[in-house]
Amino acid sequence: MAKVAKVLTPLERRIMHVLWEQGAGNVQKVLQGLTGEPQLAYTTVQTTLNVLHRKGRVKRKLVGRAFEYSATVTQEAADSHAIKDVLQKVFRGSVDDLLLSLVRSKHLDARKLAQLQAKLEAAADEEEDAE
Repeated sequence: MAKVAKVLTPLERRIMHVLWEQGAGNVQKVLQGLTGEPQLAYTTVQTTLNVLHRKGRVKRKLVGRAFEYSATVTQEAADSHAIKDVLQKVFRGSVDDLLLSLVRSKHLDARKLAQLQAKLEAAADEEEDAE
């Protein structure tokens, strides 16, 4: 059996955002919750939800005459898989290379690094308090 990729495609992610933000819904509700361009056809949303169901990313139940879909994967888990994928594909698994790239491209500067350091310290303190 083929291994199912854990990383969502851009179209799948768009549709999952609606389910993550608005909760369970049928195709029409998901279609109405979509923002941005391009606008999608009803059949595109329906097909993508069916693909997500086959992949196990959503579950569905029959409500009246339409399926209601809900996410089975959290946004945090999907983000984690996407980050791991980029880290492996682009930076050969090197977090250091990723951070250096962010600094070189000016996406990360000393001020932002200091803010991140403060957040890391706060998270570590929370972990210690929880133990």
